[in-house]
Amino acid sequence: MNFKKRKLKLGGFSGLPPFSKLIIERIQNSGLPILSEFQPVELCNLDYNPVRGSSIDPHMDDTWLWGERLITLNLLSPTVLTFTKNTTEVAVPMPSRSLIIVSGPARHHWKHAIKRQDICARRIAITLRELSNEFSKGSSHEEIGSAILEQAMAFQGTTVCYNLKNSLK
Repeated sequence: MNFKKRKLKLGGFSGLPPFSKLIIERIQNSGLPILSEFQPVELCNLDYNPVRGSSIDPHMDDTWLWGERLITLNLLSPTVLTFTKNTTEVAVPMPSRSLIIVSGPARHHWKHAIKRQDICARRIAITLRELSNEFSKGSSHEEIGSAILEQAMAFQGTTVCYNLKNSLK
């Protein structure tokens, strides 16, 4: 994918990993209307460790490719997700085994980060992203969007885990 040129190719994408099928089914069947039709095409496993000084700098996820909802499962240890907008900062506690949905103004107007000082023990985060409306039915990129979604939902992908050594930008 090339965010600057806004180009996307299926390439070597083999889909979401098999273990994620149950997680996604539980999310879709949670009874929360905001999640009933959530169809992720990306799953990121992030491994945070305080010994390595793991963190993620304040950022906004791309809006051309990624859709309205970003979902993160916080595993192993509690942490804090920090939202910033101009000089305002809001700290959102994330207990172990919690799920957070970032959407609406939090998705589009606030940056989010995990500060180094908020990683007190090893943390695994699973972040799921859906495609934006740019790739939905009736859009100019419908064909590639459908192909990516079909491949993702085959659940034949391999798992890649990012060990955050320092700050990830």
